[in-house]
Amino acid sequence: MSLHYTSGEEVLKGDLITLHGQPGEVEVVADPLAKDPLALWHLRQDGPGVLIREPKVFGLVFFGPEDCDWQSLSFVSRHLESSK
Repeated sequence: MSLHYTSGEEVLKGDLITLHGQPGEVEVVADPLAKDPLALWHLRQDGPGVLIREPKVFGLVFFGPEDCDWQSLSFVSRHLESSK
């Protein structure tokens, strides 16, 4: 299962984003295919989704696939070394 921004790009760890207009970064993608222990922990605790770091206003925020805040999450750019 992969998660996608409203613009269509797949959500990957390390993506630069905006959340309600504030810059941030995808810290964790909790996906059943993940090998990262932190991603698997979030998957067990919260289900599939993404952990966003936005230090100015929100800190850390977890979004599941059904959360309404996906509309406020925008893809900005991706580091070349970002991976699933």
